Amino acid sequence: MRCSDMPSIRWALVAVLATALLGGCASPPSGGVHVVDRNSRERVTSGQYVVKRGDTLWSIAFRFGWDWRDLARLNRIDPPHVIYPGQTIRFSGGAPRAVTARPAAQPAPPRPAPSTPIATPVPSQPPLVKPSVPAPSKPVASTPVQPVTRSASGWAWPANGTLIGRFSSNGSLNKGIDIAGELGQPVLAASDGAVVYAGSGLRGYGELVIIKHSDTYVSAYGHNRRLLVQEGQQVKAGQSIAEMGSTGTDRVKLHFEIRRQGKPVDPLQYLPKR
Repeated sequence: MRCSDMPSIRWALVAVLATALLGGCASPPSGGVHVVDRNSRERVTSGQYVVKRGDTLWSIAFRFGWDWRDLARLNRIDPPHVIYPGQTIRFSGGAPRAVTARPAAQPAPPRPAPSTPIATPVPSQPPLVKPSVPAPSKPVASTPVQPVTRSASGWAWPANGTLIGRFSSNGSLNKGIDIAGELGQPVLAASDGAVVYAGSGLRGYGELVIIKHSDTYVSAYGHNRRLLVQEGQQVKAGQSIAEMGSTGTDRVKLHFEIRRQGKPVDPLQYLPKR
């Protein structure tokens, strides 16, 4: 090999290596991490879910993208739609597993003398369970109601602030809108209704309030700092239901959703124009 050929060979090797590296960057390895936005809520149509303490039929339906009435019918849950810890909620056809509260096992009583009557043991009380929409255990102090502008369909903005996230119908993107604001500022009910969930049990939403407005519509308010209402409470449009915060997210904001028969819809199609 002549010395004069060395530079051309060296550049050919560099070109081959560069092509291999670029090709590797163009297609990620099959074992890579697939990131899904936490607000993805497509309807789950297979598998099952075991009820945990604090769950309600509405919160489970919201989490898995169902209309609560359809989920109740599928699982043969009759009014008043009470569910039990340990109960299996199915998302596909098939008879659901029945769950009944069993009394605690009791030791066998000592064998009495023939002349002594045998007392029938009294079964222990079944564990307390949480109905889907429990009534408040005590009167709830009414929170302030602000005058609000409603759209023709009856909806009002749930908070003042800059719109920083828009709805997307894509299964892996935002299922509502995000509104920036100040820590602790009021979060308002967007329409009249009843609180059917207030808590932090839905992953990715932080402190969350869900309001049922009718058999068709529910709305959700996530990432709050503090909740001001409880399940079963009736609220009015413009009523303070929470304080804005950053629970479950990386900045202070309100995540707001409207769902029609369990399916997320674009809130901007319902709210007044700004």
